Amino acid sequence: MNLRTLLVEDEETSREILKNYLAKYCPKVEVVGEAANVDEALVLIRNNELDLVFLDVEMPYGNAFDLLDKVGDRAFETVFVTAYNHYAIDALNAHASYYLLKPVDIDKLIDAVDYVHEIKIKENALENTVLTPKASQVTGKITIPVQNGFEVLTVADILYCQADDNYTHIYIGDKKKLVSKTLKYFEELLKENGFARVHKSYLVNVNAITEYKKGKGGSVVLSTGKEIMVSPSKKKDLLAFFS
Repeated sequence: MNLRTLLVEDEETSREILKNYLAKYCPKVEVVGEAANVDEALVLIRNNELDLVFLDVEMPYGNAFDLLDKVGDRAFETVFVTAYNHYAIDALNAHASYYLLKPVDIDKLIDAVDYVHEIKIKENALENTVLTPKASQVTGKITIPVQNGFEVLTVADILYCQADDNYTHIYIGDKKKLVSKTLKYFEELLKENGFARVHKSYLVNVNAITEYKKGKGGSVVLSTGKEIMVSPSKKKDLLAFFS
């Protein structure tokens, strides 16, 4: 599949360079539009089905984050292209799939496109299908420390775990338990039991997932109705759990 792509960049020279790089090195990309500011970009986004948007951060009459706020829910992936590295955290918070610094490194550009392409192929393949997690239902148990010893939990009953500094909240149904272990500890403990790290703060039982949403980098909905954001960097690994 080709990635229907929009280039949002106020400098014409930079836009031409990026377009030429994509044409020469990224045959999976189909550039369907170009915009020099937020208003132009918003019109194109609302009138096209897009897979990928390359976004310069600083533009006339607003910036990339203003644009994404106006767009709201979105199904396309974003790659930020900027001369300033101090926007990296903001880009991460805006669920960017990739962050490229100017002048654009061709190898990193190819990596960004390949990453988005793999995600889109998997998302499209999973639509309108019966999902079967590759991880089978687990029947084992784990122990967690409590004041007077330890408590035994059935792994299959755990819906998700949430980080809280050096502690972890373990959610079982509508109940939660606070454990003096890091989320990384439980990620290692449960990685063979069908649990996916979908975000820096969340570890999810894939068998409890009832819905996957593409918007804003993606999210999953659990059997309880709880919705958890999926970090763009974790999306590929999550989708690999399903066939």
